[in-house]
Amino acid sequence: MNKAFVREPDQVDSRCPRCGSLGHSVGPQTLAAQLSLEQRQSLAESAYFCPDSQCDVAYYDDFGGIVHRQVFSSPIPIKDLDAPVCACFGLTRDEIEQDIDEGGVVRTRAAVLRAQSAEARCTTTAPNGRSCVPEIQGYYLKCKQRRS
Repeated sequence: MNKAFVREPDQVDSRCPRCGSLGHSVGPQTLAAQLSLEQRQSLAESAYFCPDSQCDVAYYDDFGGIVHRQVFSSPIPIKDLDAPVCACFGLTRDEIEQDIDEGGVVRTRAAVLRAQSAEARCTTTAPNGRSCVPEIQGYYLKCKQRRS
């Protein structure tokens, strides 16, 4: 059969097997930076990060492999409120709230600019392998609306 008439399968979103949240796809570089060799061996080469703060799963794959959040010795950005919002540069929620209290965006803007620069190491430092810019901006806007 001519391949021009064969439809490729649609990309299927993967959901966390515990909580059902849509996972963030992570590659081998992120997994190697975040997990020990033993922990990585329980997952496929590419896996997913569960962003749900209430879920005990950190990483999972489509073959039943799971790494629980308890293997991390410190709070996990995105999942834990006491972890920095920016894994690369350490911007915290408290610092974002300080900006709002002071009526400015000095710390927040500086972190966003650094996160958008070549200096950022999101692929290896962030647990989801992605830039923190949407997280920073989202938290800033949420806090600002709450205080208005």
